This record gives sequence, structure tokens and C-alpha cells, in this order.
Amino acid sequence: MASVNKVILVGNLGADPETRYLPSGDAVANIRLATTDRYKDKGSGEMKELTEWHRVAFFGRLAEIVNEYLKKGSSAYIEGRIRTRKWTDQAGQERYSTEIVADQMQMLRGRAPGEQRSAGADDLETSRPQRQARQGGARVPAASSTSPMSSTPHDTQPAPASFGGGGGFADMDDDIPFDLYLARQAWAAI
Repeated sequence: MASVNKVILVGNLGADPETRYLPSGDAVANIRLATTDRYKDKGSGEMKELTEWHRVAFFGRLAEIVNEYLKKGSSAYIEGRIRTRKWTDQAGQERYSTEIVADQMQMLRGRAPGEQRSAGADDLETSRPQRQARQGGARVPAASSTSPMSSTPHDTQPAPASFGGGGGFADMDDDIPFDLYLARQAWAAI
């Protein structure tokens, strides 16, 4: 019988990504992602929240993109799979660690709340049609000095940028992140 190991998370980073490089030169980035479930307590009738923290690992070009664009407070949509690793600590005890290995990531906001736009972050172009460079399975928005985003005040947030290998995300309709936002808001109201 076939099996499925698929995880989809939408949440916020609890800290800046931790990135390191393997001897092979490949990047590895780790984040802590918070997801919050809201529910009504049947006894008291009041709304309650339950926050779950997830360890998420990114590899290769996707790790470099995460390191460059995600910061503490950033909101992201992540697809991946669960992996449990077994290791031995310094005391010789066997330990287990469960994490999400990300295949794809989509930024849901251009920057963390309250973060100021810096001149050096010269700007993911978000207008359609979007020019994209293809590198190592990741879709990277091309920077443009003529971008409308770089020449006007920034009262609105840029559209989401999609990163990840393979099909799936890269070909998703622009309305999908908005629909996810609406679904999340509807779920929060329950």
C-alpha cells in the first residue's frame, strides 16, 4: 500500500534563520516556525489559543533564499516532509529529533511587521508578468532598478514570492496566498 509523508505549514518565524555550510559547500538553514490554533473552550465559551513550534530544515539554494529573505516575524507557507533523526548526545544517550524537511517555501509577506525597507534590499519585483531567474530548482524573482516598488513609498506589502523545486508552487495562481489568508482568518474566527 502506498504511503504519504506530506506536511503543509503556515506560520511565523520565532527567530532569524540559522544557516551553516556543509564541507561540500551546500547551505543548510534551520528555522523555528510557530503555528497557532484558535478554538472556543466548551466549558467557559472563551476563545483560546494553542501555539505549536516546528523545527524546519532547508537545504541547498532554498536554504540560501531562506537565509536572505526570511527574518524573525516573517510569515511563510512551507511544504515538506517529516523526518526523525537518531543521534547520540555527549553523555552517550540516544536521542531523537523530529523536524520538517522543506521542499518548497512561499513568503506570505515581504517583510516582518515593523521592519523598515533598506536601500540594499533592492526589491523583489512583484508586478506581473514577473521576471524570474531559475537557479538550482528555486525560482528567484529578478531585481529591477525600474521596479515600481523601488521608486514609490511603501504603504502596501509586496505580493508573495514563491521559492522551491519542481512543479506545485511555481505554477500556482496569484489568488492562492490570498485564499490561504482568508481561510486562516475564517479558521481563527471559529
